[in-house]
Amino acid sequence: MKIVQINCVYRYGSTGNLVYEINKGLQEKCFSSIVIYGRGKKYKDMNVFKISSELEAKIHSVMSRLFGIDFGYSLIATKKTIRMILKEKPDIVHLHCLNGHFVNVYRLLEYLKSKEINTVLTLHAEIMHTAGCEHAEECEKWRVHCYDCPKVRGMISSIFRDDTKHCFKKIKDAYTGFHTLTIVGVSDWLTSRAKQSPLFPTDTPFFTVGNGLDTDIFKNVNSNELRKRLSIPDEKKILLHVTPNFLHPIKGGKYFLKLAENLPEYQCIIVGFKGGDDVLPKNIIPISHTTDQRELANYYALADLTILTSKRETFSMVVAESLSCGTPVVGFKAGGPETIAIPEYSSFTENGNLELLKGKVEEFLKKNFNKEEISKQAHSIYSRKKMVSEYMEIYKNLMVDENQ
Repeated sequence: MKIVQINCVYRYGSTGNLVYEINKGLQEKCFSSIVIYGRGKKYKDMNVFKISSELEAKIHSVMSRLFGIDFGYSLIATKKTIRMILKEKPDIVHLHCLNGHFVNVYRLLEYLKSKEINTVLTLHAEIMHTAGCEHAEECEKWRVHCYDCPKVRGMISSIFRDDTKHCFKKIKDAYTGFHTLTIVGVSDWLTSRAKQSPLFPTDTPFFTVGNGLDTDIFKNVNSNELRKRLSIPDEKKILLHVTPNFLHPIKGGKYFLKLAENLPEYQCIIVGFKGGDDVLPKNIIPISHTTDQRELANYYALADLTILTSKRETFSMVVAESLSCGTPVVGFKAGGPETIAIPEYSSFTENGNLELLKGKVEEFLKKNFNKEEISKQAHSIYSRKKMVSEYMEIYKNLMVDENQ
């Protein structure tokens, strides 16, 4: 069986690492596995191909801003992708994040549909069942037909048309008649949302496969050296906030700053802070975003509690990584996190309610958790092997159905 995965990035960020893990897992099981990606560093891994130049991606980005069609450009990279699929003749094409200005999504979907290629589309965000909006948040238009959205609007084209309505129709046309399409959500919450979308054909099968991680890295480790390096006293309780973009409004970083102000007796650490240190409360240690997963795991293991302040998350690798390292999680209800977390070691409260969040933090810090036990339970839920096994089951079932 030959699988081709397509994603925006590879070995970088949450989806890039997931694609890497699936690729590695498939190869370990002697499957033929190929990865096509568009952005970032060019890797020399076997059967891994970067198909978009950064110049073409920048042109795509500019065109999207001007004309509002986020998925509609990258002619050269799209042709390369289609030629590669034609050459490799995969049994299954597995699509992940197709945003990032590296491929014409509409053309790619139309091609896969026309050739009746078994296609698995993993939803990592809501962008593939809306007009191109990553997180619909409180908006309900996507349930019928997206229109007049401030997130999907070109600088020029919006003068003479409703870009949102236009893009919604384009993606719907691409899905219409796509009877070899399978949808996978990374959480039951996201899968449920996707099922309610009018975009997908009525015979589309839906599954949920949670994101997996490397449990040889994300585990309960001795973090005494890191504590010494950061000059944190042994008796000091530590609150951790991890995000690739702390200052983005949807990540709710401002609430963690307020929480730190209201709990000055605790040491707070931000991994992923890129702002000025002068705006931070004195009990916060800012750490810039790290690409070293072992270093990140060390921070999780060091903390007594990980805080999630996002307004919306479709899964939350932060929750999975923290629990896998033995550290409980407290945060706001954000959609996916509360459906994938282990209830005994997590708690989520009304989004934006700082007093309720503070109360939960204080409540959890009084408890005596067994980090080894948390890590053990988390590994049985969030392991890479489990994720790969579940995808392989979907692949095999597709091949059985095709041969019947």
